[in-house]
Amino acid sequence: MITARNLADLESAKKSLNAKILGLVPTMGALHEGHATLIRKAAAECDAVVVSDFVNPTQFNNQDDFRTYPRTLESDGVFAASAGADILFAPGVEDMYPEGSGIDRKVFDLGGIDRYGEGPRRPGHFNGMAQIVTRLFDTVKPDKAYFGEKDYQQLAIIEYFTKNLRYPVEIVRCPIARAADGLALSSRNSLLTAGQRAAAPGIFKAISRAVEYVGKMSVDDAAAAVREEIDGNSFLRTEYVEIADEATMRPVSSWDEAQGIRLFCAVYDGNVRLIDNMKLK
Repeated sequence: MITARNLADLESAKKSLNAKILGLVPTMGALHEGHATLIRKAAAECDAVVVSDFVNPTQFNNQDDFRTYPRTLESDGVFAASAGADILFAPGVEDMYPEGSGIDRKVFDLGGIDRYGEGPRRPGHFNGMAQIVTRLFDTVKPDKAYFGEKDYQQLAIIEYFTKNLRYPVEIVRCPIARAADGLALSSRNSLLTAGQRAAAPGIFKAISRAVEYVGKMSVDDAAAAVREEIDGNSFLRTEYVEIADEATMRPVSSWDEAQGIRLFCAVYDGNVRLIDNMKLK
């Protein structure tokens, strides 16, 4: 595997591989088995795979979160190679946001999908995400890009602007990767204490039970039941539980309001914020 630390290294590495179908797995590092599922899928479908490893400053509305986000580049390289990556692209901020380029101030049309869920709770997050994803599309020039459904709202927004901006990139959805106890795999899981980690699967248990509520109780009562179950654990505190149209992220008031309905939640496990989602219909 080649490690490219800047744009020139990336171009050189791509030329040496001369891949007909190039896959991209965008990450912010701290790689784990969830990322490995994306890399392995990309490796199976593409001639070569680029894994980006860049903690993007423009998508953090909380600078403490940015400061404490895990950075493990050396081990990331070993991990990415073992999963099947051909290039680890680990650029500096100056490569992604050249001084005077205005890329870090670009505002995107996100189709209104950012108005709900994480959007109002993390102002600027999705626009910053769009800045870095489009920058990666422009520099890596992949044929396919792989994203996990754990960040489902992000995925829906990426699909929207990729189509809207006419990028010739196929967006490949990948299922949520979970630990054996159901916890959605996330780089933030490494920040959990032993007690918090033991409590975390309660999120999956509660949202899984919501499937049984469809058509048997109102949408509002179903959301309330999930919140009550999660908050019954002393380590866990729900920030929100929303049941929404999975195409628009707009909360629904009845089960027949949309063809595809999904539950979304954000939960604090101690001081670590975890997100998850579950398809209900």
